[in-house]
Amino acid sequence: MSEQPTRQRRERATGPIGSGARREMMRNALIESRLTPNAISLTGLAGNVLAAVLVFERYFFLAGIAFIAGSVMDTLDGRYSRMSGKGSPFGAFLDSTLDRMEEGIVLTAVGAYFAARGNETAVAATVAAVLFSLMVSYTRARAEALGVECKVGIASRAIRVVILSIGLLFARGAGLGDFQLLAPSVYVLAVLTLITTFQRIWHVRSVMLAEDAAAVAD
Repeated sequence: MSEQPTRQRRERATGPIGSGARREMMRNALIESRLTPNAISLTGLAGNVLAAVLVFERYFFLAGIAFIAGSVMDTLDGRYSRMSGKGSPFGAFLDSTLDRMEEGIVLTAVGAYFAARGNETAVAATVAAVLFSLMVSYTRARAEALGVECKVGIASRAIRVVILSIGLLFARGAGLGDFQLLAPSVYVLAVLTLITTFQRIWHVRSVMLAEDAAAVAD
């Protein structure tokens, strides 16, 4: 009878990384630690602030790495909150607020870089990317306040992170000669966030019209 728990513990300790036993062991260790979701959120903020500083210093590849690391922390805090039971209403508020700040901080640094180079088109695109990234989040929050789930659209947070990460990592061409992706990534980001904003507006309109029609039919 005593061999079964012992064997299970041994499997957790020696199982390959990514195995179910190893994940369970790591998850339990995190839950039992003093780590809090708010600490993860603040670590993500620090990573994005570092990315912005590195953009100002023109270390774009390192900025991309810092941005990716900070964004990964942003995705972990919500999951860890649900998994550990350590979440709170304020923690959820802090998470959402910092997510918006972090994206804007990095894009502000990118906009300053384009301004220093005299690229007015890229500066305008960066401002548009910041504006409509915020609108993507705002439309979801406002819709959910009205009781409408609103996760539709092509430029989700994860997609925006991927696009900007590619732009930062390949801002100097990275061996591709003059083929640089920072400005194109910002143009794509501006267009996709604009489209997503109107996708969400249309979605909410459609849902509310359907609800009104159903209420009249009743």
